[in-house]
Amino acid sequence: MFFKKRHNIIFRNYNTFGYIIDNRLFGYAEINRSDVYVGDKILSQSGSVFFSVLDIKPKSLNALTNEINKIFVDGDIQAIKNDACEFYSMLELDGFVVSGETVQECEEKDRKYSYNILATDFAESDVRAHATRHKTSTQDFFDEHFGGMPQLTNLHIEITNRCNERCIHCYIPHKRRTGYIDSDLFYDVLEQCININVLHLTLTGGEPLLHMDFCDFLKKCREYNFSINVLSNLTLLDDAIIKEMKQNPLLSVQASLYSMNPDIHDKITKLKGSFERTKNGILKIIDNHIPIQISCPIMKQNKFCYNDVVKWANNYNIIADDDYIVIAGCDHTGSNLSCRLSTDELEAVINDKAHKDKNYFVRLEMEAERKRDSRPDNFVCSVCNSSICIAEDGNVYPCAGWRDYVVGNVNESTLSDIWNSAEKVTYLRALRMNDFPKCIKCAEREFCTMCMVRNANENRLGDPLAVSEYFCQIAKINKKMMLGWKSRSAHASDRP
Repeated sequence: MFFKKRHNIIFRNYNTFGYIIDNRLFGYAEINRSDVYVGDKILSQSGSVFFSVLDIKPKSLNALTNEINKIFVDGDIQAIKNDACEFYSMLELDGFVVSGETVQECEEKDRKYSYNILATDFAESDVRAHATRHKTSTQDFFDEHFGGMPQLTNLHIEITNRCNERCIHCYIPHKRRTGYIDSDLFYDVLEQCININVLHLTLTGGEPLLHMDFCDFLKKCREYNFSINVLSNLTLLDDAIIKEMKQNPLLSVQASLYSMNPDIHDKITKLKGSFERTKNGILKIIDNHIPIQISCPIMKQNKFCYNDVVKWANNYNIIADDDYIVIAGCDHTGSNLSCRLSTDELEAVINDKAHKDKNYFVRLEMEAERKRDSRPDNFVCSVCNSSICIAEDGNVYPCAGWRDYVVGNVNESTLSDIWNSAEKVTYLRALRMNDFPKCIKCAEREFCTMCMVRNANENRLGDPLAVSEYFCQIAKINKKMMLGWKSRSAHASDRP
């Protein structure tokens, strides 16, 4: 009998326990893909040892038993073998492990990400019965184990702030695009991430493919079993990068495509020929079965044609995120907001999105109901509670875009020390919704998502508590339109 861990499983060892999680929490899936989300699981100390000897390549039960016996040197070899077989079989039912009578059978049961496999094929997968597995949530376990201290699971690394495009809506002013992360610093940060059990890394810039060591960075991330998301315009994609991307089953890509009209796209990026290069890069990613999502921010320049990008993406069974949120630049001048939709344009776009998607207002209502039940002492967002960002010069700030709120520098302090004890991190972590009294009392609060970087960047003084009125207007529009939809639905149901 052969066993292997599934290709999309991340494992972290906390010494007294182990943790395994399915990368679908971090990666991208095709549209309508119906495979079951496996979730996560806490392992006992001995279970952590048993899992640690598994690989993404099949190993025989005898070989696994011998590796475990090197750790439990006083254990009975037959007892270890029986326990290992039982343990791996249990994890196979949970969806974390696959088995086979041969290496080939084992590999075939671990289906890799592919655009050629129909969504219905996954419904017949042997991943089963996950919904009732946990009596206590993993988060409850972590809260109890770490005494409520937030754990860093997601790290955003800007490996360069340089870019070959000059996108009109970008929050990084061109004059601030000056350098690249030192490669030794990057590798040191990865070592620190392993030591504190970070799960997911986002590599971005600027344009990350400009960094001469980009492929080596990806290779090291793969060796460390990190989930990786690469944010890139893909204009510099080459065969060497594709080859390394394909090696990591935990890697996904996000690329921006603003219009299927080359002139409109290129005017937004200010780089002639960028449309063709980005489109071809996306197609190459798809041809190589690497998970991808398209980002299509809606602006004045593409408000009449963003749907073409969505349709094009749908044809390739990928998602295009068509969001109308454009945040102000980190220099607080608002100079990049001339492309942002006015409230009238915004209302027209929302109406258009709802017309094309019959479930638009259904989802909006469900989200509003969830927020309606939120408490004043709830966290504002995940900033400094599960994620943080490192710039190319080592500066650490709360999230992408909030570049002028430096909470530390990894050239001067460890990432762990910054996360656990930096003064500004402690301040942000202590903020709750009741620190925004205007929002707590607002009649549209359940239609709004509080974002401190949006507040800070739009405020001349960089104050994260100064609420941006623009986003208040968005909340009002969403509420008005949803109430209109509910009224129309009620009248329609009353008709004979």
